[in-house]
Amino acid sequence: MISSPSTTSPLSSKAVASDLFDQSALSTLAQRLVEAARRAGADAADAVAVRGVSQGVEVRDGRVEESERSEGDDVGLRVLVGQRQAVVSTNDVSGDGVARLAERAVAMARVAPDDKYVGLADPSLLARDLPDLDLLDPHVPTTAELERRACEAEAAALAVKGVTKSGGASASTGIGGMVLVTSTGFHGSYLRSSQGISVTAISGEGTAMERDYDYTTAPHGSDLVSPESVGRTAGERTVARANPRKVETCKVPVVFDPRVSGSLVGHLVGAINGASIARKTSFLRDRLGEQLFARNIRIIDDPLRARGLRSQPFDAEGVKVKRLAIVDQGVLTSWLLDCATARELGLVTTGHAHRGVSSSPSPGSYNLHLEAGEPTPAELISDIRQGFYVTDLIGSGVNGVTGDYSRGASGFWIENGKIIYPVSEVTIAGHLLEIFKSLVPANDLAFRYGVNAPTLRVEGLTLGGR
Repeated sequence: MISSPSTTSPLSSKAVASDLFDQSALSTLAQRLVEAARRAGADAADAVAVRGVSQGVEVRDGRVEESERSEGDDVGLRVLVGQRQAVVSTNDVSGDGVARLAERAVAMARVAPDDKYVGLADPSLLARDLPDLDLLDPHVPTTAELERRACEAEAAALAVKGVTKSGGASASTGIGGMVLVTSTGFHGSYLRSSQGISVTAISGEGTAMERDYDYTTAPHGSDLVSPESVGRTAGERTVARANPRKVETCKVPVVFDPRVSGSLVGHLVGAINGASIARKTSFLRDRLGEQLFARNIRIIDDPLRARGLRSQPFDAEGVKVKRLAIVDQGVLTSWLLDCATARELGLVTTGHAHRGVSSSPSPGSYNLHLEAGEPTPAELISDIRQGFYVTDLIGSGVNGVTGDYSRGASGFWIENGKIIYPVSEVTIAGHLLEIFKSLVPANDLAFRYGVNAPTLRVEGLTLGGR
C-alpha cells in the first residue's frame, strides 16, 4: 500500500486508467499458466488472475487525515491430477516463474488426498456469450474529487442540529476484476469499478454520546447518493438516538429497518449454501421444496443486474450465471451450488462458484433482494400496540445448525403504532423458521447494498431488556 499526499493521484491519469482497464496481459499470463500446467503433467487446470486498485481519502474536521492508494495483480493456478487437486498463487511470475509455479502445483497435487468431487465444470455449462453489465465507470475521480465528497458529507452531518462532533468521513474509488482461463476452453474476463462515500456523526457529550452513520456505494459515481444527503442522514440518525432508554423483557412484534432487514436474507442464504448442505450443518438441509415463508414472498439472486454491486457475467468456474428465485411463492426452490458441492449432492451447479487466487471454488451469492410487499412502513407498524423497531444489530449470535437466532440490537420503541423513543442495549431472539414464517415486507425496497430488503415485520420475537 502506498500512502500519498492530497494531490492529484496517478490513478486519475487517463493514460494510467486506460492501462488499468486493459486486462490483455493478465489474460495472456493466465493462458500461459494453464498451458504450463498441462505440460507439467496436469490432467486439467484453470488459472485466475485478479486485479485490485483502490484509493481512499479520510477527513476529520474538514482536514485530510489520510490518503492511501493500493494496486496489485495476483494470479492463482488450480491443477488436477486424477482426483487430486492443488492450488497455488503468486503476485510475481517473472522469468521462468510460470513453469516453476506450474511444476510446483502439479507436484503438490500428486501428493494431495483423493477427492472424488473435484473437477472443472462440464463444458456444456460454460458461459459462451458474456453480457455487458455496465460495471465499469470510465471516469476515475481524482484525489481532489474524493476530498471534496468527504468534506461535503462531513459538513452536512455537522450542520444537523444536535450533532456535536464528527466521527470522520471518507470517500473511495477502486477497480477490481478477474480473468479466468480453463483447460476446457473457457476464457473470460470482467472489470468492476466501485465508488463510495461514508460519514459518522456524534451527538452528546461524555457518557451520553451517541453515534450513527450513513454510506453510499455503487460501481458508477453517477449512482451514488449525494454527499450532502449521506451526511444529513448520518446526522439525523445520530440525533434521533439521543437519550436512549432500556425496556423490560417482553415478547413483541419486531420491525427491521431496511438498513438491517437484509441480514435476515443473509441468514437464509448462509443456510442454503451447498457447502453447509453437503456437510449437513444447516438447519434447512431437509427443507428444499418446503413452504418456509408466506406465499407472497420471493427472494431473488441476480448476478446479471446492470450496475449491480455484485454482478458478474460468469462464475468462478466459467459457468453461465442466471437470475434465480431461491424462494418463490414462499417455497425454498434451490441450494446455492458450485460444481464440487453439486457433485456431492447429486445435482447440477447453479453457477454460484466464487474464488480467490489462493483457494478452490466455493458457493456464494450475488445481488440478493427480497421483493417488496404492499403496505407502507407506516401501515406495517400502525396496529402494533407495543413493539420494537430495529435500526442496528450487534454481534453474530445465529446458529446455522439449529436456526436459533439471538442478536444484540438498538432502535426505537413502538407504541400504539408510533415510534416514540430510542432504545439501546437489548437483544432480540427467536428461531429463524418462525421468523421466516411470520415475515411481512413493506413496499420500500431500494437497491443500495449487496443484499437488499424492504422494511420487514416479524411477529413474536423475545426482546431481552432489563
